[in-house]
Amino acid sequence: MTDVEEKFSLTEVLSSFKVCLGQENQEVFVDHYISGWKGLVRFMNSLGTIFSFVSKDAVNKIQIMETLRGSSSREQYRSLQSMVVYELGANLVDLNKRAEHPDSGCRTILRLHRALRWLQLFLEKLRTSSEDSKTSVLCTDAYNASLANYHPWIIRKTATVAFYALPARNTFFEVMNVGSIEDVVAMLGEAMGYVTRVYDITQQLYEQHNLLDLP
Repeated sequence: MTDVEEKFSLTEVLSSFKVCLGQENQEVFVDHYISGWKGLVRFMNSLGTIFSFVSKDAVNKIQIMETLRGSSSREQYRSLQSMVVYELGANLVDLNKRAEHPDSGCRTILRLHRALRWLQLFLEKLRTSSEDSKTSVLCTDAYNASLANYHPWIIRKTATVAFYALPARNTFFEVMNVGSIEDVVAMLGEAMGYVTRVYDITQQLYEQHNLLDLP
């Protein structure tokens, strides 16, 4: 069993995103970002195959980033900020069409970044929803406001149909392995604060360097 297949723990995700940010210059550390994403993959996988269209791609992107962190250029990939400066300076990013560098760190993180927005929106909706809220509606709304913008029609259709099979809100909270519903809501609130901060800083970094539309 690989570490992305182990039991999900919201506490671990919170811890990873909490230490993801550097205190002084708002760096986003790649190792902790990857660790947080492994936890999110465990969350998606704990619900069966419903989210496999995202989780499988996320696992692939995690592996690409781990390979870069294990390479001779690993120090250049210590943070998202150092990665962007290094890859742009060395012309390692396909800015117009995917050709020479389809597995660049910048492109790989962008795909995770887009998926993180969907999970951020969905988990926040779960946190603030009522007990009888339909999770399929919450998830579809979050998807349509984020990832759907980057998926072809057939994937969007397949995804929204799959969402109808999502379990009730309380089942999601049980999967998080925190405790009572009140405990889950409280920890989600804290976790989403850090996830949102990481997302916002990444968004600003990519916007600053005109990287939000990489092919």
